[in-house]
This record gives sequence, C-alpha cells and structure tokens, in this order.
Amino acid sequence: MPVEMSTSEIFLIAMLIIFSVPYLIWRVFKTDYYAPLVVVQIIGGILLGPGILGHIFPAYYEFVFNPKVIGALNGIAWWAVMIFVFIAGIELDLKLAWKHKGESGITAGLALGVPLLFGCVAALIMLKLSSGWIGERGEIWQFILGIGMACAVTALPILVLLMEKLEILRKPIGQRILRYASIDDIAIWGVLAIILLDWNRMGRQIGFLIAFAIVSYLIRKLMKKIAESDRWYVALIWLAACGFVADWAGLHFMVGAFLAGAIVDSNWFDQAKMDMFRSHVLFAIMPVFFLSTGLRTQWDVGGVMVFGAAFLLLVASVSGKLIGVHAAGKILKWGKGEASIIGWLLQTKALIMIIFVNVLLDKQIITNETFTATLIMAVLSTMLTIPMVTPKLKALEILKEKSH
Repeated sequence: MPVEMSTSEIFLIAMLIIFSVPYLIWRVFKTDYYAPLVVVQIIGGILLGPGILGHIFPAYYEFVFNPKVIGALNGIAWWAVMIFVFIAGIELDLKLAWKHKGESGITAGLALGVPLLFGCVAALIMLKLSSGWIGERGEIWQFILGIGMACAVTALPILVLLMEKLEILRKPIGQRILRYASIDDIAIWGVLAIILLDWNRMGRQIGFLIAFAIVSYLIRKLMKKIAESDRWYVALIWLAACGFVADWAGLHFMVGAFLAGAIVDSNWFDQAKMDMFRSHVLFAIMPVFFLSTGLRTQWDVGGVMVFGAAFLLLVASVSGKLIGVHAAGKILKWGKGEASIIGWLLQTKALIMIIFVNVLLDKQIITNETFTATLIMAVLSTMLTIPMVTPKLKALEILKEKSH
C-alpha cells in the first residue's frame, strides 16, 4: 500500500524544485550575460506553470502543486513581494530628482509617456483581434491604460542590479538613470491607483488616503526618535498595516506596500544593511513569488496568439522607450551614444512590471492569457538589456578617451 505524503512534505518538494532548477540552469549554462539568475527564476516559474509542466505531466503537476501547497506558496509570495516593493519605495531618492527637475522631468516624462502611448495602441490592437484578453471585471479604459503602463514600466530594483553588474551605478550616467527611473516609479504606482479606483469603495479609499497622510506624519516622527535597531521592526509593522488597510480599501496591498516605503527616508537605515536586506529577500524568498507567478500563466487563447501578443507588446515597449529617450537627448543635447544606453537600461522590466500585472490579474482587469503575454514581454525586454548596453558602453568609453 503506497504511503501518502503530507502537505508539508509536498510543499518541501515544491521548494526544492523552486530553488534548484533555476540555479542549475543558470550555473550549468552560464546564462548570466543574457539572463541573470532573477530572470532565469522568472522563466523557471513559467516553465513550471500549468501551461507547460502541467500540460506535459498533468498528474505530477496536480500532485506537487495541489491547492494546499499553492495556498502556502502564495502566502510566502505575497509577503516577499510586499517587502520588495516596500524597499523600492524606501530607496526612491526624489530629492536628487528635484535638484535636477528640469532635465529629470523632460527625460522621465518622455521615457514614460511615449511607450505608454505605444502600449495603449497595442492594447487596442489586441482587443480588436480578440475579446479574450480583458478580464471579467475590467473596463476597456482600465485594460488599455494598464497594458500601456506595463509597456512603460522600468524595474528600479533590477535596474540597480544590472548597473552594478555593468559597473556604472556610482558613475554620473548611472546616477542620472536612477533619477529618471525614480520619477517614473512614482508615476507607475499613481497610475495603478487610478486604475484600481472603485466607485463602490470610494469612501473607503478616500478615508485610507486621509488616514495614511495623518499616520505617515506620526510614523516619521516616531522613526526619527527611536534607535535604528527598532526602526527595522517598526518598519515591518508599518508595512503590514499599510498593506492590510490599502487592500481593505480596494487599492490592493501592493499599493499600500509602496506607499509605506515611500514615506520612509532611506538615511534612517544603514545603507549596507539595506543592500544586504534587499539581497537576502531577493535570494531567499522572492523565488517563491516567481514560481507563484508562473503558476498563473495560461495559453487558452492559443500559444501562437499569446506569443504574438507578447511580440506586439515588446515592439511597443522597446521602440516607445528608445524613441522617447532619444527625443529627450535631442532636447537636452546629450553626448553621442548616451540616449541609446539610457534608453536600453530604462527598458529593464522584470519584477516591477510583473508585480504590476499581478495586481491587474488579481483585480480581473486582465486575463491569465494577457498576463502570460506581458510576462513573456517583461522577460525578453530584460534579457535584451545587458547584451545591448555592453558594447554601447565600450564605444562611449572609447569616444571619451579620444576626446581627452
């Protein structure tokens, strides 16, 4: 008689798969140049999802990723991504952006606005081809604006990791790119809040924003008075409270997590410890979020249609971002090659865009098929970044050496 496995045992099998498979692919095939480990983990989530693993080995998929295991994984994934978004909010440096508000505003506006417009056009084309892209509770305007913003997103945390890899994070061009991305990050969450406005919960949402403003003032006063060791714990309490109330108000816990971090000053924490905290979250628990994201992918409208939509969104995203940044470069008279480097780096999408479309999927504004197409677009656009930027940076260094 076969021995039945407990939920905890099956859960640990799932965790073994989550951490071992992407790592082995990344290490054995040395994908770092095209796909950093975080990108391989996202791809791994897609491969382990119902559309691929579940289709090839349905019995195995149903055994490992049964409802109880998925519930446990989702709980870890929610908390992981809340912490990650919270850290992204903390690390926004809008003071520096304000200091260079003219240049930063023009660049960030065009870098966000043009791909947003192109993405909205792509969304209209998708709707013309099929009605299977829009969710049951999604309005047409929400779908169009959501897909447009998905094409315009820049993933600030992953951008930092890639610029560290390219050794330009602390250089002037790296700091400029961070300014542009920081402004766009605020716009992304602002647009998401607009998309999520619920007229049936408008009273709750207004109440949340009023209460948030008052409590934020008190939290800031408290954080300034307590020791740094206490700030870490209070920050997590603040994060959980904001996430809960934002979700209760209908704005989604991700919006609450970002707002919770945005009112916290990064200089209240040791930067080395914050960098280590971010790295540990990304290393230890975010892979569970990538897997839970992959479990939501679907191909019901057809694999060709999904990949076609992904390619359409990729073209809209890449061309829109490059055209927008090149326009800013012409207005601001940047040096030769700078616009191309900045445009490709701001193209980095993985994580923040995935979080963004996860929210749209949760609210049933988009379908699982649309989610899958945007996920593929995010992965491909991020994979293009390092190969496109590396030779351009070398060319720029050569130009600078010749000019001296």
